[in-house]
Amino acid sequence: MLLTIDVGNTHTVLGLFDGEDIVEHWRISTDARRTADELAVLLQGLMGMHPLLGEELGDGIDGIAICATVPSVLHELREVTRRYYGDVPAVLVEPGVKTGVPILTDNPKEVGADRIINAVAAVELYGGPAVVVDFGTATTFDAVSARGEYVGGVIAPGIEISVEALGVKGAQLRKIEVARPRSVIGKNTVEAMQSGIVYGFAGQVDGVVGRMVRELADDPEEVTVIATGGLAPMVLGESSVIDEHEPWLTLIGLRLVYERNVSRL
Repeated sequence: MLLTIDVGNTHTVLGLFDGEDIVEHWRISTDARRTADELAVLLQGLMGMHPLLGEELGDGIDGIAICATVPSVLHELREVTRRYYGDVPAVLVEPGVKTGVPILTDNPKEVGADRIINAVAAVELYGGPAVVVDFGTATTFDAVSARGEYVGGVIAPGIEISVEALGVKGAQLRKIEVARPRSVIGKNTVEAMQSGIVYGFAGQVDGVVGRMVRELADDPEEVTVIATGGLAPMVLGESSVIDEHEPWLTLIGLRLVYERNVSRL
């Protein structure tokens, strides 16, 4: 069994693979204050009751793949793999790790590991050219060329950040549940805010992706647009440009990168 861990700014997603199939997954909050020992206890609690794993931490785990956008959490997870999974091959995505995707940006080291991992999975599953839209703390748009190269992207404030900003900065506004309203024209303040978030982000996705597609290919039909991230379902039904929804894109990419590197460990 392969344990994959995707550490985002807000949430950490864990997936358990049996071969190419994801058989279990968990989503927890990302807390930069957690120590390696606390993370180990958390992992034991999540996996200890799974029927495919043993009761002891590490039983049944044959490999680990990790990517993180929070350096302090990556440091602690590195310690977890050393202390609690010492005999298990582990791949932490960082400079020097083989991904199979060339990074054609001004400074490849500043590109988030999760964005590269998404590109790896997009190339494997759908080929290039492609655009990956990841609805996380930030909404990221990443472009993959027809040759499978990561060529750059766009970063915009995410849905939850926008909702929080409205609640904090708007004197008569408050934080709301992110949900689809009854209609575009809101009949009350909450629905008006929900409409602005859902349809506003759908319009943003259509506009940004449309411009990216025109730069990637002469024929827009050649470009596959893939949505992922925890908040993607909020926009899927309202966007006209998304072709595929793969909620586990990053975890699949981690599995692929693990397979490409484990023989080198």
